[in-house]
Amino acid sequence: MAAARVSDRHRTAFVTGVSTGLGRAFAEMLLSEGVRVWGTSREAARLAELAQRHPDRFTAVTLDLRDSAAAERTFRAADAAAGGFDLVVNNAGFGLLADFVQIDFAAWREQLDVMLVEPARLSHLALAGMLARNRGALVNISSLAAEFPLPFQSAYNIAKSGLSALSESLMIETAGTGVVVIDFRPGDYRTDFNRSVSRPQAHPGPRLTRAWAAFEAMMRSGPPPEHAAAALRRALVRHRSGTVRAGRFFQAGFAPFIARFGSLALKRRVQAKYFDV
Repeated sequence: MAAARVSDRHRTAFVTGVSTGLGRAFAEMLLSEGVRVWGTSREAARLAELAQRHPDRFTAVTLDLRDSAAAERTFRAADAAAGGFDLVVNNAGFGLLADFVQIDFAAWREQLDVMLVEPARLSHLALAGMLARNRGALVNISSLAAEFPLPFQSAYNIAKSGLSALSESLMIETAGTGVVVIDFRPGDYRTDFNRSVSRPQAHPGPRLTRAWAAFEAMMRSGPPPEHAAAALRRALVRHRSGTVRAGRFFQAGFAPFIARFGSLALKRRVQAKYFDV
C-alpha cells in the first residue's frame, strides 16, 4: 500500500508568511506532497524563486495583515480561485522585544492585531467554507511561548496564547464534522526569525540584553525548519484535531512536562534561568 500523502486529503492550501523560515518550510513540504499552494508575503517579489520552481502549483499572494479589509478581500479572492481551500495555515508573524513600559503602546497593540486578531479573521473566513463542504484543516501556528512566556515579548506571548485558546475553542465547535483544527506549537528553530524582531529601545538595560543573547543562541542551536514541516506533515496525514508540539526535546517534551506537573514557582525559576534574567 502506498504511503499516505497530504494531497490525499488536501488538494489546495493557503499559507501565510512563506517568504522565509517555518512558513517557507511548510510551503515546500506541501508542494512536495502534491498540494497546490497559495503562499503569502508582504512583498510578493520575495516569492519569485518559489513560483519559478513550481509554476503550476504555487501562487504568490501579496498579503499585509496590517490592512484588515485588504487582507479579507485577498483571502476571499484566493479562496474563490482555488475553489475553496482544503487547508489554511496561519503562520505569518514577527517579534517585538522591549520592556512593556518602554514600548510605544500603538506598536504593542499592532502585534496583537497582526498575530491574533487577523489570524482569527482568516480562521473565521476559512472555517465557513470548510464546514459548508464538510472537509478541511485549519492550522494555527502558535508557539511554546503559550506555555512558557518569553521575557520582554509580552504582546507575542499574549498573541500566541490567544491563538492556542482560539484553536481549543474551534476544536470543540468542529467536533463531529469533517474539519480538523490543529494548534501547532513550535519551539526555537534555526531560522532568520530573529532578523524580523524589532527592538525599539535605544538603550536596552542589561537584563533585556542578556535575554536577547539567550534568545539568539537558542535559535542558532535549534533544529532546521524542515523538522517542523515534518511534524506538521504527520499531523495533517493523521487528520485529527489536537495540539502538536515541535522542537528540541527540552522545549517540546521536557518543558511542557514541567509546566503540567510542576509548580508555577518551579516553572518561573526554569524560565528565569533559561533566559539569564
